Amino acid sequence: MSKLMSLVQRNTKVFFKDKGMFFTSLITPLILLLLFVTFLGNVYRDSFAMCTPKEIDVPDTIIEGFVGGWLFSSLLAVCCVTVAFCSNMLMVQDKVTGARTDLTMAPLKKSTLAFGYYISTALTTLIICTVAVVACIIYLSQVGWYLSAQDVLLVCLDVFLLTMFGTALSSVVNSFLSTQGQISAVGTIVSAAYGFICGAYMPISQFSEGIQTFISFLPGTYGTALLHNHLMGGAMQELKDNYFPSEVVEQMKDSFDSNLYFFDNKVSIPQMYCVLVGSVVILIGAYILINVLKGRKKK
Repeated sequence: MSKLMSLVQRNTKVFFKDKGMFFTSLITPLILLLLFVTFLGNVYRDSFAMCTPKEIDVPDTIIEGFVGGWLFSSLLAVCCVTVAFCSNMLMVQDKVTGARTDLTMAPLKKSTLAFGYYISTALTTLIICTVAVVACIIYLSQVGWYLSAQDVLLVCLDVFLLTMFGTALSSVVNSFLSTQGQISAVGTIVSAAYGFICGAYMPISQFSEGIQTFISFLPGTYGTALLHNHLMGGAMQELKDNYFPSEVVEQMKDSFDSNLYFFDNKVSIPQMYCVLVGSVVILIGAYILINVLKGRKKK
């Protein structure tokens, strides 16, 4: 256990000391923030206005709470995966630099080495995402606070599960990488594409039917929807209780991905959790199997 903890400590320190790796992990969230500040914020406000009956005057605090909830749910959904991929690139970088060879020469089991990378990746990702959650809470408390204590706890649970998902997925993918070019290629693809396919940059409802069907098979989509529900749910409920008919609120949930559909069947929140937890278990199992098979080949 002491060897595992030492390895986790070493990997975590290396990640935060490597400024290139650290700032690369923040590229996608920073892009999302830049897009929001420049035009996405106004786009979401306009979309909200389009769903609002003209005779109803909605307070700015609800609008800002709703739009802010969308922004941070998208940002957190992206962070949990892209930061995990960048942090876990240390696994490949150690192969490139020869550090992994030095580690394997020590009296250290291959399984300990593999889980050391996994735990340190999860830890560094959780640290960064926790800072993002705190920033989210501070921001929403200033512009429009409609979250309950339960909502905040569920957001923390969502972030934890998405971090485990991102860590497990990156562990499986990075197990097959061995060069600097592959690191760059995978990092670029994940940073550029994940925000789109998880519904962070624009609502999934805006895509074509075929793309919506494809995205409905991706576990990350359900993690993003959970965050949408828990960060925008309070504002939605306020609208339903005091301003909009329930039909209008349901339409807004469809438009902003709080409601997800799998072949026209609405997916409930417990089902979303089942998909996310199940995918984490499957990916961790795949990671263990990959390391077991690699160990047998070397023998």
